[in-house]
Amino acid sequence: QVQLVESGGGLVQPGGSLRLSCAASGSISSFYVMGWYRQAPGKQRELVASVTIGSSRNYADFVKGRFTISRDNAKNTVSLQMNSLKPEDTAVYYCNAKWNFASFWGQGTQVTVSS
Repeated sequence: QVQLVESGGGLVQPGGSLRLSCAASGSISSFYVMGWYRQAPGKQRELVASVTIGSSRNYADFVKGRFTISRDNAKNTVSLQMNSLKPEDTAVYYCNAKWNFASFWGQGTQVTVSS
């Protein structure tokens, strides 16, 4: 029983900021990789950022220094600080966690960047 619960989504003006958080709970106390994906209408789900249990970070090119991913291994949480948001960032953002060969997903949180 693994659950990933996202929070922090919402409506924000262009240039604004949001902080997404994901809390993992269940039978797995830690994950090798945790990350954030997003899916805009009509588009494929794409990786935004990921971080390993050793805190190695990987970012999609479109982040361009605007987003920061971090995790707390003790709390089994991962967050995504999103700054300088653009309308094209509008999407459902999903938390993802990997352990061994398993991959777990949250239900997603809507981020809308619009004036």
